[in-house]
Amino acid sequence: MHRSDRKTEVHAVMQAQVLVVGAGPVGMTLALALRRQGVEVRIVDQAAARTGQSKALVIWPRTLELLDIQGCAQAFVDAGRRCGGARILGEGHELAHAHFSRARSAYPYALMIPQSETERLLEQQLARMGVQVERRVELLSFSDDGTRVTASLRHASGREERAAAAWLAACDGAHSTVRHALGLPFDGDTLESDWVLADVQIDGALPNDELTICWMPEGVLACFPIGGRRFRVIADVGPAPDAEPPPPTLAQVQALIDRRGPPGLRAHDPLWLNHFRINERKLRDYRRGRVFLAGDAAHVHSPAGGQGMNTGMQDAFNLAWKLALVQRGLAAPALLDSYSPERSAIGDQVLRNAGHMTRVALLRNRLLRELRDLAAAGLSRLPPVEQHLVDQLTELDLHYAHSPLSASPHGASHQPAAGSRAPDAALSAADGSATRLHALLGGGRFVLLSVGVAAPAVPTPLQGLVGAATAEEAPGYESGHHYLVRPDGYVALSTRGGDAPAIFGWLQRLAA
Repeated sequence: MHRSDRKTEVHAVMQAQVLVVGAGPVGMTLALALRRQGVEVRIVDQAAARTGQSKALVIWPRTLELLDIQGCAQAFVDAGRRCGGARILGEGHELAHAHFSRARSAYPYALMIPQSETERLLEQQLARMGVQVERRVELLSFSDDGTRVTASLRHASGREERAAAAWLAACDGAHSTVRHALGLPFDGDTLESDWVLADVQIDGALPNDELTICWMPEGVLACFPIGGRRFRVIADVGPAPDAEPPPPTLAQVQALIDRRGPPGLRAHDPLWLNHFRINERKLRDYRRGRVFLAGDAAHVHSPAGGQGMNTGMQDAFNLAWKLALVQRGLAAPALLDSYSPERSAIGDQVLRNAGHMTRVALLRNRLLRELRDLAAAGLSRLPPVEQHLVDQLTELDLHYAHSPLSASPHGASHQPAAGSRAPDAALSAADGSATRLHALLGGGRFVLLSVGVAAPAVPTPLQGLVGAATAEEAPGYESGHHYLVRPDGYVALSTRGGDAPAIFGWLQRLAA
């Protein structure tokens, strides 16, 4: 080791295979998924401690499924509160009601859990695997020479360190140091309207197991249960006269509840009062060389639908299995080229859906509001429409149909199709042990799932990349097909029972 006069330590050997910058939910999810696959990871954050605020409040079923693949979903379920639905009220009457029990998942609910708890649980999971978050460590600069990334880090003591890693993952939020250093344009807009946020206790007839959204002529008011009688209240208040308005008072929040919410509600004991504006921005490309961006560093959008943190955590799951297979020498580096197109397409979809929900809620024109309310009241009672809304909110409808990793050869299954979510299923592994699909995916390999047909023998050169399993029948799957399921629980391709060699050919092209 060499120490210069500026107290800079230069490490000649790589300390980690992946350096994760940012220890919020996205960064810790990435570190967790990488470490579980045996990848050496280092995670740093400039903050002195994890957040103590509630911030992002909901974990949706698809994210819980991905946490289940990592073997830790139950810890989050135990710490959170199950929310069974969402209702939209309009001027005193119910317009729409979505029941999350329609979610075709082992987790048919929205899990209400403060971000402070989510971060605590993720940090706890990391510690169990021997990974400690390095806090009060600031990324000053970095360089990518095509073979590794070298980062300059400053510790709380003022000591500076140069650390090398094979890859760098930027999970450092909406004001990302990494994104700014790369000069990547963060395209989009900031909406003009100012919003009030309040975490308060509320007495009165407000269900604490459902989301309540009120559409009123003057604006929207939404109440999200946190636990007990505590709720997150958000409401638009029009353009603020000041660029940085002061936090709202409890009296102002109560006035908004009185004008827009159900009658008889009383707010008290505030924990957090704030103003915010909605940004809708996104990177075009989530990768630059050996540097990847995820979460708010790559996309920010309206909180409508509560999908920001979930989308970022799913960025992390997508990136983790690809980096792990490449780093372990099981897949060619070209696999990493799929990260940006896959997640950028999802970012576009989430941005579009969240923006649409926000704009619909904020309609000011009386005729358009009346048409909106009539449509919501009529269409939402149709089962297919409610199912579509539930699938969208729970993120079970997200897919990679247009991914370079999705293929549909002749005879492919239509349920689930290439790029679609692969539902968890009871099955038998090749060694005869009974298990679940998610449990096998937790090993970080593809799973060749044969439904109603004998499992083929996996060629020896591919056995590190894929494991085989069978199921006599599985809800959501077509019998008589082989399904190649990715480590993140999406179908890459499927074939009829006699055409497994097509799957092995696809894997061979992916292999290192």
